[in-house]
Amino acid sequence: MKKLLATVLALAFMLGLTACGGGDGSSGGEVSVFYYTYSDTYISSVRSAMDKLLNEAGLKYQNYDANGNQTTQTEQVTTALAKGSKLLVVNVVDTGSNDAAQNIIDQAKAKDVPVIFFNRSVEEEVVSSYDKCVFVGTDYEMAGHMQGQMIGEYLVENYNAVDLNGDGKISYVMFKGQEGNMEAIARTQFGVEDADKVLVEAGKPNLEFYDASNSKKYLVDQNGQWSSAAATDYMNTILSQYSEANNNMVELVIANNDEMALGAVSALQTAGYNKEGAKVIPVFGVDATDAAKDAISKGAMIGTIKQDADGMASAITTIGQNFLGEKDTFEGIESDNVVGTWRVNIPYGVYTGE
Repeated sequence: MKKLLATVLALAFMLGLTACGGGDGSSGGEVSVFYYTYSDTYISSVRSAMDKLLNEAGLKYQNYDANGNQTTQTEQVTTALAKGSKLLVVNVVDTGSNDAAQNIIDQAKAKDVPVIFFNRSVEEEVVSSYDKCVFVGTDYEMAGHMQGQMIGEYLVENYNAVDLNGDGKISYVMFKGQEGNMEAIARTQFGVEDADKVLVEAGKPNLEFYDASNSKKYLVDQNGQWSSAAATDYMNTILSQYSEANNNMVELVIANNDEMALGAVSALQTAGYNKEGAKVIPVFGVDATDAAKDAISKGAMIGTIKQDADGMASAITTIGQNFLGEKDTFEGIESDNVVGTWRVNIPYGVYTGE
């Protein structure tokens, strides 16, 4: 009986370690993963991939939803650290200044807890202020460059079909996800600039923003959520004034992410465009979400830039295990993707369904 009891206790102990992610220096505490909002489709795909990888790694973890509120997220970090968190993985809410990220680092550093920021930009000087902190993201300017190149090439090949009123120019709308966000700023700038370069090289004029009175030449999601609803509302308003009947139809839609692109598609389809047998207003996004890929396969969207959710989750998990196992920070990470000692970039890719 004593031998049986000892065996049962040993098995229970082993199962307990597995549930907490034991082994390789990772036992005790939990991994705390903070998302700026669960409602973002791309972030949801990262969360799904990360949950799977953390489970496979045998790491105990807790997810937190800040719902777009930095104060909420900061309080969540404080609570997690007080509970004995062993690793913070943070999709920071506020990217408009360094304060939020620095506050999180300061809290973690005081308890010697590593921090991995991801996806939403954090500046090098902030990340480098703590030797147990890294950033996993993308070369966000590259997404804008790639999107612009893709758009320019499509327009050159389909110029006359896209130029609905035959005035020799392409009228466009740009949907920007958030003011002050570096990814949004770069995508907004280069998505147009690089398309213009391709057009000019082909002897075509620059793109022309549909509303000459808008000096910014973009429409921003005022809630900073990069949401389909914001783009749908904007597009519905646009279509009430700008149409083929008025000879001023918007002929191109550029969006900072797929959710806003799909929101524009929804409004266009309500107006009779971008569905089977109908005229198509070319719409381009960023992220290559499943919904966007489905829209592309049906001809409702033209293209998007793949932001690799699985690749991001894999890099975060690998670096997290390295921190917990006291290994080299970037062990197992493709060296071409490592920037200095502070950052890992996940490569983008063009997706047109071909």
